[in-house]
Amino acid sequence: MAEPQDMILPLLREMRTELQTGFSDVCRQFVAVDARFDRLERQCDDLRKAMTGESMLGRCAAAGVGKRLDAIERRLVILEKTD
Repeated sequence: MAEPQDMILPLLREMRTELQTGFSDVCRQFVAVDARFDRLERQCDDLRKAMTGESMLGRCAAAGVGKRLDAIERRLVILEKTD
């Protein structure tokens, strides 16, 4: 039977190899998760920009309608005065 001190170093080497393999797997998984989060953040930013753009478009359209209504009201007032 081998002496316990002769078994320690091979066991430690084996443990170190397994730990390094495990840590490299975890690091790869973190890289994949980070990439997914980056993609989700870009999608959220794009969505936020699109929503802001749509609201600006809506404001511009509403302002245009308001100007047209003002013009119609002015013409109506002029028509009412001439009667």
